[in-house]
Amino acid sequence: MIICIDIGNTNIKCALFEGEELRLSFRVATDLKKTSDEYGIQLIEMLAFNGIERGDITGGIFSSVVPSLDYTIGHMLKVYLGISPKEVGPGIRTGLKMRADNAKEVGADRVVNNVAAIKKYGCGKPMIVVDFGTATTFNVISAEGEFIGGVIAPGIKGSLDSLVSGTAKLPRVEIEAPKSVIATSTVTNMQAGIVFGFAGLVDYIVKKIKKELKAQDVLTIATGGFSEVMAHETDRIDVVDKMLTLDGLKYLYDLNNSEEAK
Repeated sequence: MIICIDIGNTNIKCALFEGEELRLSFRVATDLKKTSDEYGIQLIEMLAFNGIERGDITGGIFSSVVPSLDYTIGHMLKVYLGISPKEVGPGIRTGLKMRADNAKEVGADRVVNNVAAIKKYGCGKPMIVVDFGTATTFNVISAEGEFIGGVIAPGIKGSLDSLVSGTAKLPRVEIEAPKSVIATSTVTNMQAGIVFGFAGLVDYIVKKIKKELKAQDVLTIATGGFSEVMAHETDRIDVVDKMLTLDGLKYLYDLNNSEEAK
């Protein structure tokens, strides 16, 4: 069994694969103050609750956009599961062709999402991968399977948090679409601004990307925590795949294991 972990700024997503079968997936809040022991105990309890022994896990891989947690999570996996995990970064084989000005600047999560999109959906036409995470990222992949650039915009939750913390009377609200854009209460006014505002951002940016690509036949894939909410509010999204990053990590683990076996 293989454990795949994606360390994000807001959440840490985990998945366990037995062969090609997904056995378990879950997420925990990212906490910079937690020690490797605290994360380890949390992981062991989650495994036990789902009837999985720590000895069942024979390998692992993680990607991270939080450098201060890289050692913490890597050490936790060594101590609590007895494995030496692979890390998405310099030295790991991805097979992804990069046309970015500086490939080292591209976040590990974006690399993994691009690899997964090509592996799962590559079909000889350009793709846009939109990740609704702490930041909202748009990754553009050419018809030849090259990462050619993209967009980084504010995240949905972060925008709401900024709105609430920067005002004295606005409440914290659930991120869901109200019935009408002409909202009649403070809560629905805020929901309309956040949800429909980001839907407009997606519409405009995807439209601009297609124009620059000079292509209308482009597959747009959405992932991340708010992907389903946004897919209901814009017709620019073709596929919602909330497992994209974790599936990409599993593919990279297998790819690098096969290379080591040669």
